[in-house]
Amino acid sequence: MANHLRRKFWRENLPRLKYWNPATPMIVNRHNDNSVPPTMTIYFRDDGAIVEDQNSSLHSSTKNESKAPLPADGERTVTIEMRNQHSTTILKEFLSKTGAVPVTPTPEELVEMQEAEELRRRGEVDRVRMKKTVDAAKREKSLMAQAKTEAAAFKATAV
Repeated sequence: MANHLRRKFWRENLPRLKYWNPATPMIVNRHNDNSVPPTMTIYFRDDGAIVEDQNSSLHSSTKNESKAPLPADGERTVTIEMRNQHSTTILKEFLSKTGAVPVTPTPEELVEMQEAEELRRRGEVDRVRMKKTVDAAKREKSLMAQAKTEAAAFKATAV
């Protein structure tokens, strides 16, 4: 169960965090070794520090392939242990440890989100309707093929 909860964070929250914070390197290192907890490491530059961008190519890993490097001079890290944590707990810990604030949608974005949800709902209704139409056409085609086969068999026995 806990793996599922972390996976939700991995699939839903982490891409959003990385999208809205492209200049902040983040790495999640997951693995199959239960003795070592899965961790998330976030790198921050100190104000005014010039740091060689060694962490821009960091990629998260599901197989312990991308270990988080030590911070460079002028950098600090925040580490979050993700073992047995729900995705919402991980996100709350991320917000509290990093001082990040959630981005709130603008009124225009809220309208766009509502329109997108309405389109999704209408699309689902259309998909159900089309599936019924396609299934009925397949059923009719199958019945016609069966009737032709039976008619041919009847003709062959009548002769």
